[in-house]
Order: sequence, then C-alpha cells, then structure tokens
Amino acid sequence: MDEDSDGTLVRRCCNGDRRAFEALVVRYERPVYNAALRMLHDREEARDVAQTVFLKVYEHLGEYDPAHRFYSWIYRIALNESINTLQRRRPRAALDTEIAGDEPSPDESIGQAQLAGGLAGAIAALRDEYRAVIVLRHYLGCSYEDMASILGVQEKTVKSRLFSARQLLKTALQAKGWQPE
Repeated sequence: MDEDSDGTLVRRCCNGDRRAFEALVVRYERPVYNAALRMLHDREEARDVAQTVFLKVYEHLGEYDPAHRFYSWIYRIALNESINTLQRRRPRAALDTEIAGDEPSPDESIGQAQLAGGLAGAIAALRDEYRAVIVLRHYLGCSYEDMASILGVQEKTVKSRLFSARQLLKTALQAKGWQPE
C-alpha cells in the first residue's frame, strides 16, 4: 500500500501518528470546505462545518471502514453537517453570490453574471437532497457511484434526484427569464 494513501494515513493515525492526521487534513480541508460552501453559501458557516467535520473524523476514525473510500466517508460527514447547519438556520438566510472562485471576470457579460447569480439562488432554494446531488456532481465532479456511497443511497436514487434537481433548476431559471440555447 502506498505510504501516502488514505488507508495508510488512517491506519497510522489510529496508531497515534498525529502527522498522519495532519496529512489527511491538508489533503481534504479544501474539498470539505468547498462542499460546505456550496451547500451553505456562507463562508463562516462553511469554515465552522469544516472544523466540525475534522473533529468528528478524528473522534470517529476508528469507525472508518477501509472497504470504502475515505473521501466518500468524509464527504458524507461534510454533507450531513452542512444539512444540519441548514436545518438549524431555517428560514434560509440571503444567498451570498460572491462565492470564492465564482466571481465573473470583468470582461464577462452582464447576462452571464445575472445567470450565475440566478443559478446560485436557484441552487440555494433547492431542497437539501437535491442541492447535495448538484454540488457533488457539478461542483465536486463525483461519479454516480461515489455520490451513492457518499449519500448512502442507491445509484438509481442519485440519478433520479439529479434529474429532478436539474428540472427544478431549469424551471426556476426559466421563471426568471432565462431561455436555454
């Protein structure tokens, strides 16, 4: 097994190697934060969720099943924490459309900026299970198999939710005047 593989790092961490846990944090801090940010649309809450995720990972590392992918396990924790945060703050707070890396460049057209803002708002308005599949597929690039593992559902459920989420997004954007080309 590769000395830097997730499984090796987890095993070393369980044996008391703090540097192994640090390596896992460095490897996953950005993806966990980005997943939380896409779900929550709030930088401070995303940072809080990321910290909570790594605390939970550390506390429950002995429960991790190496038969599954580590990133699926940690993403599941991140999504669950994000959903818990969303449920605590209902009704939804206003959407922060200035998500890191998503700001339109100065030469982009006004129409594209409006579409991006409309899309971010439409995603924020989705039910949690629909938002989760959109984030996993389109922002984190997960496969259907990985999404099913992360969410703890069957692959056909993932596909069904993704189809429904896309339809809801299309309807919401059309209601705002966007027409697909």
